[in-house]
Amino acid sequence: MIYRCTLVNRIEIPLKAFSQENTFRLYLNDTALLFSLLELNFADILLDKSFMYKGAIAENFIAQTLFCNGISLYYWSYGNKAEIDFLLYNQDGIIPVEVKAGDNTKAKSLNIYMEKYNPKYAIKLSTKNFGFENNIKSIPIYATFCIEK
Repeated sequence: MIYRCTLVNRIEIPLKAFSQENTFRLYLNDTALLFSLLELNFADILLDKSFMYKGAIAENFIAQTLFCNGISLYYWSYGNKAEIDFLLYNQDGIIPVEVKAGDNTKAKSLNIYMEKYNPKYAIKLSTKNFGFENNIKSIPIYATFCIEK
């Protein structure tokens, strides 16, 4: 019924070895269930209305999709200064994934992570179109299914 996304305290492989099992986030395995529990209407998303839980719903959708693609769920936090929503490990190394629910895609946390760890690239998921700039791959949220191990 839920997916567990565990905090990683070191950006090294294997991520599982550096995960803090007692610090985690939980996501529902079905985003429609989250809608129902929050008593939201699908029109609120379709009409792109702004509301407090829009980011949480986007993150839940991403977690659900990544998990279905066989990707283990980890996140990173740098105290109160920065937080990366998801980390994935593939042939390119450890890749940070930042989720933005709307068009405002400023990613201070992603910039901090990239300065600190210098990944080959990063992924930003948002409502914007595909792109690649400053080593950041922009991917529309609807295309999350394209992300693989």
